[in-house]
Parts: sequence; C-alpha cells; structure tokens
Amino acid sequence: MNNFADTLLSWYQKSGRKDLPWQHPREPYRVWLSEIMLQQTQVVTVIPYFEKFIRHFPSVVDLANAELDEVLRLWAGLGYYARARNLHKAAIVIRDQHQGAFPSDQDDLEALPGIGRSTAGAIRAQAFAEPGVILDANVRRVLCRYHGIDSPPMQAETQKRLWQIAQTHTPDEHHADYAQAIMDLGATVCARRAQCAICPLQAECRACAEGRQDELPIKKEKKADKPVRTAHMFIIQNHRQEVFLQKRPPTGIWGGLYCPPLEYEENGITEHEAFKGSEIKLGQRRHTFSHFHLDFTPVICQDNCSSVDQVLDSSDGLWYNLCDTPPGGLPAAVTKLFTELKQDRELK
Repeated sequence: MNNFADTLLSWYQKSGRKDLPWQHPREPYRVWLSEIMLQQTQVVTVIPYFEKFIRHFPSVVDLANAELDEVLRLWAGLGYYARARNLHKAAIVIRDQHQGAFPSDQDDLEALPGIGRSTAGAIRAQAFAEPGVILDANVRRVLCRYHGIDSPPMQAETQKRLWQIAQTHTPDEHHADYAQAIMDLGATVCARRAQCAICPLQAECRACAEGRQDELPIKKEKKADKPVRTAHMFIIQNHRQEVFLQKRPPTGIWGGLYCPPLEYEENGITEHEAFKGSEIKLGQRRHTFSHFHLDFTPVICQDNCSSVDQVLDSSDGLWYNLCDTPPGGLPAAVTKLFTELKQDRELK
C-alpha cells in the first residue's frame, strides 16, 4: 500500500465518518442514492432527504416503479432537480436492463443517467469493494494542495494529471474505507479553509510546506455578477381557496415541478390584463439559481377576474389546496411562499 493511502486510512480509523446512514449497510442502491444527493450538496443537508427516500423507495425497483411526480415531491428543496429526474431514469434502466440488480462495471455505471466517472468510482469502491477512482471537488482540492498543482483543476491537462494521480494513490485493498477517507478529509479538514494543523498529510503536503494552502487549488477567474431576471408569479385562487398550479416543462428552471404561473417581464409582460384591478401584490423576493437570480413578485388574484378563464383554459394545470399534500414537487421558493401565505391568512 502506498504511504498516502496508508496515512489516510490510519486517520480514517480514528477521525473519519463511520455513522452515515448509507454506510449501514453499504448496499449499491443506498450508496448510489447518497452519491447523487451529495453532488453539490453537503452531508448535513442530504441525510434527512436520504432517509426519507429510503423509507418511500426501499429498493431501486421501488424507485423505478414510482411516478416521477412522487420522486420530485420528495426531492423538493434539495435543488438541482435534474439529479432527481436522472435518478428516476437510471432506476428504470436498472430495472429493465439489469433485472433490478445494480451493475458493478465502471462502463455500465457510467452509462446510467446522472453518473459520471467519479460517481461510478465512488459506487464501485463503497458498494462493491472494487478499486474505484474518485475525483470529486473535495478530492481535487486535497490532491492539488498535496502535490502543489498550480494550474486550474478543471483545465483538460490538469484533469488528466489529477486522474493519473488519483489512480496512483488508490490502494489495492480497503477500497470502501479509502474512498470515504479521502472524501472526508476534503470535506472536513482540507476544506476551503484548510486546517493544516490537524491534517494527517501535512508533513508531505507541498501547499502546507510553501504556505500556499489558501492559494490552491487555483481559482478560476471570477465570473461577472449573475444576471437578474424579473417575473410575476400569479397566485390564482378559486372560491374553494385552492390555488392554480402548472407543471413546469421538464427542462429549464424547476423542471417537472408544480408552480403558479410565472411570467417574465423580459417578455414584455409587467402585469396580466386578466387580473388587473383585483389583485394583491406582495413584496418582491429573490431566488438564486446557478446561472442567474430570479426576482419575482407574487400577485394574489381571484379566478373570477375578467378573461382569467382564457389563462386557465390555455394552461395544463390543476387546483391545489394549500393544506393538502402537494401533487408533486414544489420549488423551495414556492413552498416558502405558500407557508407565508397560510400564516398571514392572505388566502381566504
């Protein structure tokens, strides 16, 4: 075993995380579900979602047999909803093409929707005790600092080099523990703000020796401020105190989730003619996506406003009682808004 892996495994036995719910047991379905949820999301946020999913979908076949709306409803609030759609697609592939058994081959795993090279490696290592190679954001940070790599980690040549290094450090045994160890180190010790004083690798870490731990990995050029899109969100209510919801298109923001009608001002619409004169405008609020800010103003209005039938008839939607279980996933911004409305008794 190489010194890097040996040191990391010794540290893991004393300080690593061994009580995560997907570790008991480390079954392929549970490991895969956790790895997808952990993409761009912290462990503390993922745990309650993971436990909820496992209760509702105890197996990959249960997940495949579920309706996408049900999957999205349980995912609501976790963000990056393409992950949930790909999770469902992959479950169907496993059910239909792999007889419900999770594949262990690297290529077969990468062929599943939503699984890339690193995620496949993490699944192989943790679920099948195979020498899966991992290179997620936490591992990149560890390797860039340890080896003093001073080129942006996402550049093609740097990526190639990092994969080679990650392969070299991957041991021939203890694959599950090593995978968890290097991810734990990057998440808890060699984090964005490095804690070199307690790092087991500090003695041989070039960044630590050179005092460059805050410089590495090389940060990509700061992007310009995110653009802002402005919209009205129309909270249409009927005489039964129900709210009209539309199912969002499968692609784009909040894909596949249920949401009140949303109209962007950039399309030349500042307020809908159907609702003029009998609406209540609430304060503007902001929801931030990866590539832009959405500033939206909720507008509460009645379904008996002039011309509103044309709006409803032209929309594929349904009426929803705020006290009921949502028909599918609701965006976090909408859930928060509905909670406020119920508390403030704006809808009567």
